[in-house]
Amino acid sequence: MFVLCAGGTAGLFAYVYTSVDIPDENVAARQEANIYYWSDGTQMVSTGALNRTIIRLSDVPGSAQNAVIAAENESFYRDSGVSFKGLARAVVSTVQGKETQGGSTITQQYVKNTYLSQEKTVSRKAKEFVIALKVDRSKSKQEILQGYLNTSWFGRGAYGIDAAAQAYYGIPAKQLNPSQSALLAALLKGAELYDPSTGPKNHERARERWAWILDRQVATGRMSREERERYRTFPEPLKKSTSTSLGGQTGYLVDVVNKYIKQRALLTDQDLAHGGYRIHTTFDKDRTRQLTKAVESVLERDIDPKKREADAHVQVGAASVRPTDGALLALYGGPDATKRFVNNADTAGVPAGSAFKPFVLAAALRHGARASRDGERQEVTSGSHYGDDGALVQPSGDAPGPDDAHPTLRQALATGGNATYARLGRDVGLERVRDTAVAAGLLRDSLAPLDDTFPIGTSTPSAIRVAAGYGTFVNRGLQNDPYSVTKLVKDGRSVGGFESRAKASRALPEGVATEVADSLREAGERSVGDAQGVDERTARAVGPFAAGRTGDQDRLRSAWFVGSTEELSTAVTMFRTKPDEPQLLPMSDVGGADSRRGSVFPARIWTDYMGAYVASRNSHGKS
Repeated sequence: MFVLCAGGTAGLFAYVYTSVDIPDENVAARQEANIYYWSDGTQMVSTGALNRTIIRLSDVPGSAQNAVIAAENESFYRDSGVSFKGLARAVVSTVQGKETQGGSTITQQYVKNTYLSQEKTVSRKAKEFVIALKVDRSKSKQEILQGYLNTSWFGRGAYGIDAAAQAYYGIPAKQLNPSQSALLAALLKGAELYDPSTGPKNHERARERWAWILDRQVATGRMSREERERYRTFPEPLKKSTSTSLGGQTGYLVDVVNKYIKQRALLTDQDLAHGGYRIHTTFDKDRTRQLTKAVESVLERDIDPKKREADAHVQVGAASVRPTDGALLALYGGPDATKRFVNNADTAGVPAGSAFKPFVLAAALRHGARASRDGERQEVTSGSHYGDDGALVQPSGDAPGPDDAHPTLRQALATGGNATYARLGRDVGLERVRDTAVAAGLLRDSLAPLDDTFPIGTSTPSAIRVAAGYGTFVNRGLQNDPYSVTKLVKDGRSVGGFESRAKASRALPEGVATEVADSLREAGERSVGDAQGVDERTARAVGPFAAGRTGDQDRLRSAWFVGSTEELSTAVTMFRTKPDEPQLLPMSDVGGADSRRGSVFPARIWTDYMGAYVASRNSHGKS
């Protein structure tokens, strides 16, 4: 009977071994997240069906490998990839109707994660056993350990040790120390029981197993006693895992980044959906937080839909660009990207109003203007003004000085001056104004038809592009396209053909750009003084800034303030819109009758934001 049973078992095993092949990897084992990083290299968010970053074994510290082996399978490098005791225990437990017991080797766990389902049945366990034997013979131990570390579940939504390192400690796996590695290894026994942040009992269990894993490494010769003594303090993880949510501003940032990648790297939505991209952005974590806080503070303080019907459906968009290279440092796209899907910082549907007039002035300074339709083109300066006969008068010692009825182009820029700039745009030539705006950084398809109202801001550029356009003025005429990605990596290598940004181009002669910027600095001082509720002391602390805005003469349904220094160019826009209605709502009486059609609020947002920026800059020792 013994010989018959033994022979039958051997024959059955031989049959199963020959009939079960190594299957293809399941889809989940190959899925990765796309990881987005702030400009300082810390992780912003991971997106995708699974929060996983597949990395090479060489990027996993030896201490982390040792901790996992000591905790899960001390004989990993010596065994054949299976545990006969573990198989027997699992079969008995399943037959008795109990939960499947542990005891699987690392190879078996890798097989379960990569080739099989997570169901707890005898047939699945038998397949796991056989496939593990074959995998152990066809793959190296290093390949198996790499696969296991990339497919294991660590809790907090993290698959794989790199995602786990980010979720628990905010660092990539290659930066883990032996103590942190031991805690992550403890989580493999069951994250729902060993995540120390989820309760006192879990904390106690995690501490005990962490200490046991470190001691186990000493006992198995994988750590010296001297090194063990250096890790007696429990490595408390972060209270919250790395975000995988696109809520708040994150979704708007990712939206801008994905558009940029698809444009510059010629990737498709399907390419990005496959995952595995490491996307390093230009977004500054502190600047983004400060901009969001500035917007929310003004909206909470000054806009009250319960008190005034005119305050309902108010929206804000804002963006900050570094003029010297075009890096997009911060934006405010709306209250929450998961609730309002339109990105207010990148939308092309809000008329710029008087914020467009600096581009008209730049065109006039560069190209001159005709005194009449058939007249010769004459030189224009920011001190020029229109006389009683409708002709441009150049400043001179003999010419009469301008007055309220005949403001200079510089003065009209500060006060609104619709009539002055409508006439100036016509005399310069609407095509030249359009081409100057495009050269400075606005997108051609966001510009309005070339009619009489074109020079006074019927075009609808995004806040990002307006901020970049003003950046051209303070950057002495050198134009930089706004960019949001510094590096795009997949499988450890830079994506071929991707260039993070275009080279700067000469959009305006330096003298023209400087004169526009000087005119805008005067306009900035006046606009801050005119806007009630603006902290003028904070505005002065920013230093000289060039600014344009909408004002009393604007009758378009939007309010803008654009302020630029050599370090930071920021555009803020406010408007009203209802979901699924294409037309903007009136801005009259938003925030009360004294708000000047809401135009005071973008200036307040800008000043609050820049005040925080200056305080932060000074705290880092910069003058």
